[in-house]
Amino acid sequence: MPHMLKRKDYERQLDSLHLELIELQRWVALRGRRLCVLFEGRDAAGKGGTIKAITEKLETRHYRIVALPRPGETERGQWYFQRYVPHLPQAGEIVLFDRSWYNRAVVEPALGFCTRAQYRRFLDDCPVFEELLVRDGIILLKYWLAVDQAEQERRFRARADDPAKRWKLSPVDLASRRKYAEFGRLRDAMLARTHRPGAPWFVVNYNDQKQGRLSLIRHLLDQVPDRHAPAPRVRLPALRHAPEREQLTDPGFWIAPQA
Repeated sequence: MPHMLKRKDYERQLDSLHLELIELQRWVALRGRRLCVLFEGRDAAGKGGTIKAITEKLETRHYRIVALPRPGETERGQWYFQRYVPHLPQAGEIVLFDRSWYNRAVVEPALGFCTRAQYRRFLDDCPVFEELLVRDGIILLKYWLAVDQAEQERRFRARADDPAKRWKLSPVDLASRRKYAEFGRLRDAMLARTHRPGAPWFVVNYNDQKQGRLSLIRHLLDQVPDRHAPAPRVRLPALRHAPEREQLTDPGFWIAPQA
């Protein structure tokens, strides 16, 4: 097993990156920019944990996480990209997709959730769709989180053995275990067909999730080099009286402290 980053080193580096992420969010809000980041990858690669690490210190009003469920009957009859359009970022907003329209490029064809014709049409249409987004001013970044099968299996076993993590094992996860090579083949075809200068793909090694998160966040920040928006200093004037205690007219509303 490769050397894994120690938690203390990880947290120290992540704390520094959080400050830069806060500045990035402030820049997006002040400039009215739109930042859209797609997180794709194998099951158990670490998409959710990475999104949580990115957003941990951000102001909740200026970012959204989008993780759509399987399409319903009405959505299956729509233009494929239609269900994703309402979730694109507005001015001053960051949107992080925990899986995106790229379900049709890998997961759906691998598991038989779409036809070959639908798959081929997606590969033709997707670059056109994304070009329209970029031309309209959206900053679009696409990340694939890569993990070896042995490490993926270790994470699956950890989820299966831990009642607190067992909910993460979906039927799709279990089905995908038999499709490791197929996922890789479809991923490579996706990268070849949909990598464009304005909508690039980036692949990150996630065999060490902590190191993967740090590498991805650093890279994301580097894609917006002019993001500087320093926060103004805040001076708190002194209180004009001694600090007061919280008092209730009816103390019965207090919850008793737990031993």
